[in-house]
Amino acid sequence: MSRKPPDFAILFTVLLLICFGMIMVFSSSSVRAYYYYTDSFYFIKRQLIWSILGFFSMIFFMNYDYWKIKRHEKLIVFVMFLLLVLVLIPGIGKEVNEARRWIGVGALTLQPSEIAKLGMIVYLSCGLERKGNKVRSFFMGILPFLMVMGVICGLILREPHLSASVLIGMTTLIMLFVGGANMIHMIGMGTAGFALALMFTINKPYRLKRLLSFLDPWKNPSEEGYHIIQSLYALGSGGLIGVGLGQSRQKFFYLPEPQTDFIFSVIGEELGFLGAAFVILVFMFFIWRGYRTAMAAPDIFGKLMATGITTLIALQFLINVAVVTASVPVTGMPLPFISYGGSSLTITMSQIGILLNISRYTEVK
Repeated sequence: MSRKPPDFAILFTVLLLICFGMIMVFSSSSVRAYYYYTDSFYFIKRQLIWSILGFFSMIFFMNYDYWKIKRHEKLIVFVMFLLLVLVLIPGIGKEVNEARRWIGVGALTLQPSEIAKLGMIVYLSCGLERKGNKVRSFFMGILPFLMVMGVICGLILREPHLSASVLIGMTTLIMLFVGGANMIHMIGMGTAGFALALMFTINKPYRLKRLLSFLDPWKNPSEEGYHIIQSLYALGSGGLIGVGLGQSRQKFFYLPEPQTDFIFSVIGEELGFLGAAFVILVFMFFIWRGYRTAMAAPDIFGKLMATGITTLIALQFLINVAVVTASVPVTGMPLPFISYGGSSLTITMSQIGILLNISRYTEVK
């Protein structure tokens, strides 16, 4: 196959979101950074380092023929499982706020769940291509995938990290659907997945409180409903054009982690409805181009990889925006390309590199 230039629309969109994210990370984090680290540039300096690493990773995968990834499937799956086990071991996994989700020292940390997201996409793409029409069988087709997904999600739930497990589960179901799974099986799996997510939610008191506060945040505005209310205050204060870049009031220790999970609230407050709408439109354009690449990919593996990568990023975007607008219960979900987060940004940019590489072999430009 002859290699063409990558989809520059995707590349430009991603670079635009990353540059915009740099501005918003500094705007939303400078106060908190100065208070905790006496350095207003604490977060933005680290975000810049990770973005540079991510950029080179993206360039590498953009030029590394995507079908060669199949050669490393077993190694990728092994590393994925190994990291998810290691992060649970005291002394290796780094515990923050009663959650053990990171491996590393100081600011140089890695979230194994981020590796698991990409690892599952590679595993599913390879497996579904091998099985072909057998995927329509439950026991011979999709059950092995569900078993692997169950183990992965089970390890991530031990951290605990429910939102990452839900994200992997939803991406898996969509990839199975695209891979040709039986619709009856899909409906059954979707129902079972929803029931399991609900069970794990009500099984933990703090998760149940989040669910109840989502239904009525004003019932307890100083505790369980606090995050949702502060986010709505930020979005409502922005109006049409916002209060001005850098002028957010909610970032002054009202919003929890304004540079990560609630950065979209700061965008809405500082840049208003127009700024928030711009971000949404740019993401929608990216999602369209991603699925367009998937449909035009020359082989099943490429179609599934592009579908999985685009779906994963799309779901993270939709869930993040839904959380800060009080459309779903509060859960930790960064806004792709924009939120502060080293391993998340670097691995997401690696995924973009793979997507761009697939676009170089698409049959329709």
